[in-house]
Amino acid sequence: MTIAQTLSTGLDRVLTMELVRVTERAAVAAARLRGRGDEKAADQVAVDAMRQELNRLAIRGTVVIGEGERDEAPMLYIGEEVGTGKGPAVDIALDPLEGTTICAKNLPNALAVVALAEKGSLLNAPDVYMDKIAVGPGYAAGVIDIDAPPADNIAAVAKAKGVPVGEVTACILDRPRHARLIEAVRATGAAIRLIGDGDVAGVIHTTDPDETGIDIYLGTGGAPEGVLAAAALRCTGGQMQGRLILDTPEKVERAARMGVDDPRRIYRAEDMARGDVLFAATGVTDGNMLAGVKFGRTFITTHTIVLRSSSRTVREIKARHQDLEKF
Repeated sequence: MTIAQTLSTGLDRVLTMELVRVTERAAVAAARLRGRGDEKAADQVAVDAMRQELNRLAIRGTVVIGEGERDEAPMLYIGEEVGTGKGPAVDIALDPLEGTTICAKNLPNALAVVALAEKGSLLNAPDVYMDKIAVGPGYAAGVIDIDAPPADNIAAVAKAKGVPVGEVTACILDRPRHARLIEAVRATGAAIRLIGDGDVAGVIHTTDPDETGIDIYLGTGGAPEGVLAAAALRCTGGQMQGRLILDTPEKVERAARMGVDDPRRIYRAEDMARGDVLFAATGVTDGNMLAGVKFGRTFITTHTIVLRSSSRTVREIKARHQDLEKF
């Protein structure tokens, strides 16, 4: 039975709305430690909370994008099985705290993120860098090209939007390795939104440029984060291209063990997250799209988006949690 069939027979609420509970729980746990300067502690409580909620879902889940290899992570490691063991077999990509440094410093756009798809549908990406380019929905296929110069991609987006290049904003991770990329984009006259961390959020922001002000994402970031971002774009109709950066024999060998047979392959969003995909993200800190967790005297509020590729449904959920003992 496929996820699509399962959802149509009554598990839509379970696998969509209950997925929200997974990211809410992780976000609240991490938010209790935001601004405390302890990245590891914030990440650990988010991992613990997310795993606990995943194990309540009626799924036979396998983590394909997680906290690392089994010998590197005690839980939510790649290959770990989660869920009740009853229900559809699914792949899970997750980041209980996307932006650990952001959370530790209480800066914008830290998220708790999870994506779910039919078993065998999510790219099992090695923990290496990936060159990425992404835009949101509403563009003709092929508007972006990872092999084209930045100026060409900026010009193509401007033309497709029907605006001058000066009205296009690119999101780029603020890293020394991006110095030439930043220079090339600025030379076009386009604006740049530099982010210190959290490139899943950076890519997701292209899905709603009217809200976030970001039209295109460019640069290199983590490959596992690329799969999570691709899952979100699949649900909204955006476009993404990514290429693994396998610049040492050890990385080529590691990628081969995970099924990567072409080191130069360009992956589209559809290659990284196939079939019916569910995606949820809850804000940990305030951001461009999602508000962070708020702790009231008698309640906690959370802000989540949950997406589904087959229906292109975008749900925005602002929840008030009165039962504080559950968090």
